[in-house]
Amino acid sequence: MKHSIKARFAMIFVCLMAFVLLTTWCVNNWFLEGFYTRAKVHILEMAYTEIDQVVAQANESGKGIIEYYHDSYDPDFKNEGPIQKMFRTMGEKYNLMMILIDSSTDEYLMSTSGDRQFLKNRVEDYIFGKDMPQASVLKKHDNYIVQKTYDKRSDSYYLESWGYFSDNKTIFLISIPLSSIRDSVALSNRFLAYVGSMALFIGSLFIYFTTKRITTPILQLANLSEKMSSLDFEAKYTGNEKDEIGVLGNSMNQLSDKLKDTIGQLRSANEELQKDIAEKVKIDEMRKDFIANVSHELKTPIALIQGYAEGLTEGMAEDPESRDYYCEVIMDEANKMNKMVRQLLNLTALEFGNDDLQLECFDLTELIRGVIGSAGILIQQKQANVKLETFDTIHVYADEFKIEEVITNYLNNALNHLSGEREIIITAEENGKEALVTVFNTGQSIPEEDLPKLWTKFFKVDKAHTREYGGSGIGLSIVKAIIDSHNKSCGVRNVDGGVEFWFTLDCYQEQG
Repeated sequence: MKHSIKARFAMIFVCLMAFVLLTTWCVNNWFLEGFYTRAKVHILEMAYTEIDQVVAQANESGKGIIEYYHDSYDPDFKNEGPIQKMFRTMGEKYNLMMILIDSSTDEYLMSTSGDRQFLKNRVEDYIFGKDMPQASVLKKHDNYIVQKTYDKRSDSYYLESWGYFSDNKTIFLISIPLSSIRDSVALSNRFLAYVGSMALFIGSLFIYFTTKRITTPILQLANLSEKMSSLDFEAKYTGNEKDEIGVLGNSMNQLSDKLKDTIGQLRSANEELQKDIAEKVKIDEMRKDFIANVSHELKTPIALIQGYAEGLTEGMAEDPESRDYYCEVIMDEANKMNKMVRQLLNLTALEFGNDDLQLECFDLTELIRGVIGSAGILIQQKQANVKLETFDTIHVYADEFKIEEVITNYLNNALNHLSGEREIIITAEENGKEALVTVFNTGQSIPEEDLPKLWTKFFKVDKAHTREYGGSGIGLSIVKAIIDSHNKSCGVRNVDGGVEFWFTLDCYQEQG
């Protein structure tokens, strides 16, 4: 419970209200009396100013205050005149006791209702300095002073101002009791304690229910997070709040959706990983097959070389013609092995990305013509009719040396599988941003199930025929690796009258 936000809010609120109430109590207890005293001193000064103005007007007329207001003055207060009304109003409004005494006749001129003789005696005590009460001067003016006085008779404190008006002959005393302020402060603090306790209780109830309303959606979010941690992403925040909690709830809903999608993607990635593992196993099997194929391919020429070499050693070919034949067989088989090893090294470099491409712009049509020209003798031997169906200049952006090897492999493959009309048609055309090269040869179609396998190392559709012309089954694998390194496509399809191999390249785009 001590870790609850609701309890923390309630505790903070209670402590804050208690602090405010305690501070108010201290301010009332320590500073209210001083503030009250300064306000009463201001009232005494204001009363002096107003009465002094009346006295000054009377003196300016050459009459005393009584004579000046003789027509309206009533010693018995039965018929109030202006001066009497002013005295009564000030006395009632500010709780003042006032008396005015003529210093020349020692008679009081005016006073508020109350103990006039007591006030007169107090003035005489101040003037003649006899039986002086305890007093502390608060302010001094030219004609009067303001002081705080303690009266033993009533055990009370008073604020009093006494002295002369500006005519220097009218003595006055204005007194305000201070005892009520102490009682008022005590009463105010007691009332504040009662009201504060009630406010604290009601406020605590209010903050409890308010925080409950705030923490309820937070608890809902906590439950939502627990369900999300259990991978239950169907649960959603359903609150309608527009505040920060509502924003957090909507964010958690979005997070739930994203986690659902991400986990779905991870599952898909895991499935892909399983496929990759299966593919790795497959590749490992292919590696074993590769080793077996290499061993098989090397076994025959090695056996031939070994057999003919032993025949030479044992003197089986004594005449020059036989020795020449034995040596030619040995050299031919050695050349085949050398060619296959070089092709394997080239293919390995391509597959592992160790053979960097030297990209440049060149004329693809001119390159094809050069390959055809270099293979002229072989074309004559095969009695082939090779046609190039393109007359346009096609500029491509690729590795010229490797593309020459692709075209050479395609041409040699076509020459080795010719039959029928013994015709080879090479086509080069530009199609937008790509160039398409096709090599067609007349002959037997390839079984459809074997078409995807042609690019696999050492795969041979007709092993006897391949052995006849000395093929190793690596040439098309090299073609595939070269085209893949250019991020382009290659393929093969059966067409009417024969087979057609193709590949694509990027055309050279001049910078504008």
